[in-house]
Amino acid sequence: MKERDIEELYQSILKLLEQKRLKEAMVQIEALAGECRNWSLKKRLEQAQTAYQYMLQYMRQGTEDPQRQSIYTLLLAETWETAEQIRLSVLDESSTHYYHSLCKDRNHQAQERDIASYRKVLEAFPDDLAVCRLMPNSPNVEAVLQRHEQAAREFFLDTWCNRVWSLEDARQAVELIGAELLSVNDVCLFTSAVTLSLMECFDVHKLSWLMEATMHTNTQVTPRAWVGIALAMIVHPHRLPLYPDLVERIADLDREGDFGQQLNLVYIELLRSQETEKVDKQMREEIIPEMMKSVGAMRNTKFGFEENSEENDFNPDWAEAINNPSLENNIRKMNELQLEGADVYMSSFAQLKSEPFFKELPNWFYPFDLHHSSLVKEFGFDSAKGNAMCSLVFHTGFFCNSDKYSFFFLMTRMPQAQRSAMLGQMTAGELKGMLDKEQFSAMQEYAEQPRVVSSQYIHDLYRFFKLHPRKQEFRDIFKEEVALHRIPALRKVLCKPELLKEVADFHFHKEHPIEALELYQELIDMNRADADVFQKAGYCLQKEKRYKEAIDAYRKVDVLKPDHLWTIRHLATCYRLNREFGLALECYKKVEAVQPENYGILFYVGSCLAELERYEEALQCFFKLDFMESDCVKAWRAIGWCSFVSGKHGQAMKYYDKVLEFKPMAVDYLNAGHVAWRMGKTGKAVELYGKAVLEYGNREIFREMFARDRETLIRLGIDKEDMPMMLDLV
Repeated sequence: MKERDIEELYQSILKLLEQKRLKEAMVQIEALAGECRNWSLKKRLEQAQTAYQYMLQYMRQGTEDPQRQSIYTLLLAETWETAEQIRLSVLDESSTHYYHSLCKDRNHQAQERDIASYRKVLEAFPDDLAVCRLMPNSPNVEAVLQRHEQAAREFFLDTWCNRVWSLEDARQAVELIGAELLSVNDVCLFTSAVTLSLMECFDVHKLSWLMEATMHTNTQVTPRAWVGIALAMIVHPHRLPLYPDLVERIADLDREGDFGQQLNLVYIELLRSQETEKVDKQMREEIIPEMMKSVGAMRNTKFGFEENSEENDFNPDWAEAINNPSLENNIRKMNELQLEGADVYMSSFAQLKSEPFFKELPNWFYPFDLHHSSLVKEFGFDSAKGNAMCSLVFHTGFFCNSDKYSFFFLMTRMPQAQRSAMLGQMTAGELKGMLDKEQFSAMQEYAEQPRVVSSQYIHDLYRFFKLHPRKQEFRDIFKEEVALHRIPALRKVLCKPELLKEVADFHFHKEHPIEALELYQELIDMNRADADVFQKAGYCLQKEKRYKEAIDAYRKVDVLKPDHLWTIRHLATCYRLNREFGLALECYKKVEAVQPENYGILFYVGSCLAELERYEEALQCFFKLDFMESDCVKAWRAIGWCSFVSGKHGQAMKYYDKVLEFKPMAVDYLNAGHVAWRMGKTGKAVELYGKAVLEYGNREIFREMFARDRETLIRLGIDKEDMPMMLDLV
């Protein structure tokens, strides 16, 4: 069976299992099992089929069984696990993907180490390194580092390929969390391996372990565990309810601590990561080019240091460049993006992921370590430790681990003299002297915040799924919809008003009206909506052109927060777009009373009066607008039309002539043609209509627009029988 056929059959099985059509699913799993060489999996399927058959027979006979539902849930979970493992087993034999090739190779090898064995090897590393460092200029330091990293890599790959932990595996993994001799980097790498393994195959023991790891004492480990839980839930949204004990454990953790709050934090960071392409485009096309222009202006500034009376004279051009509001604005934008957790360095470091370091898959998840053998080989064990630049890169919360490695590999390409000069610029101690203690501490504290660590780890994951040479072989979670609050097992944890509002506000500020509206509606349904929620819901509805519903939302805001100018203005807009011009006019009048000099409001007041055929009042508004604003084409255009429909044809033509001399559009030629025709200037009308056709670029569009004005023209005295001939003339 081809790989695509295997995946199509498995997707069909998943749909049946999600719909709880267990018997049909078992038939299709049996077909898939025909391609499987693993007899234990086939036997497991047969046992599940037999058990379910007996269960159905007992039910048919009317046998009362209070445990029926719990047994059914167990059978559904067992069948799902079996189907998943059969699929993976079949793919191991047929797929050329790296993961399946690795699993196949490891299945054919005798298992040498369990989790406890790896732990023992990794725990010996600090002592081995200490012994080597006691010997001056020992060449063995690099060998010890490489031996440790090789063990960590093997541990990562074994964990990734170990699809289902036994009870003993789970016990050893839990013991590893409290292992004091194990380095934090090793625990972090193991956590990432567990996450990747869970994404390939659901395992209740691994998910339980991640929950346990969220209570680790180190702030580098816990965010990885939270991210792992979130990714597992996204990949397997329907699995958790099949394990009541795990569901109850989540409920307990949420009652006892901040499970929901921490998961919501990761939820928002995952959503933010999906903005990376947009941020990347903004950086490449807007912020960086503008900053380069500003810097270029500064470079071209001429000033000298001649020994004369004007040696301290400040160059005005230079001052202007320094105080360039464009440069300041772009630096501020970049800082704001960084501080909110946006991934602003993706494109900058994307080209640097071809280093040999990144050919080893586990290295994409390795915490940044100045003592990694790849860096020690180039910089020595301690040469980078006290340097200010290294210290900044190491402690900053702006670079993810992957990019920190890329930064140092970039330095290795520099000539030795240049690199030495850079590393010798300033010591970390001098840096602390330049920054006061509060600033330096703030920088370190920022980098250690759980939100920042989560964000940087998600950036590492993003680079792996987007830049790895075999990225097409992995399920890219960042291409999928992320909606953790919709996952059944997480609803009680995440569907709390304060958490939903955080996610809704994120979507709102990122201009995702559909997603934001769904969450605001949940808050409204829970009777937990305040004026702010109704206001934002109304705005989202307005953006989606659902004006009637937007009006309802804005009216509720007006009850909770009366006479709020923003609300009244948007309510007016929705009434107008919904063609309820009388109500729109009332709202615009309220706004005009507060903002009499607002040109836009004055124009809309006139527009509503015109739509209500109160042309004299409308003309007064448009004349006032023309007086207040010079060369106001939209006022001229409005005066022209209102004058025409109210019988003031000379005045109408006067204003249309002004529009046609300034910035004409197709509709201006059309309307001017109407006026000319009504004034008996048929030749001029034909000429103007002809220009309208050219502007529209299509005769049919012109005919359609002309037809819309047909009733108005007839009412104003144009003979309807002449219209076909006029169109032929045009």
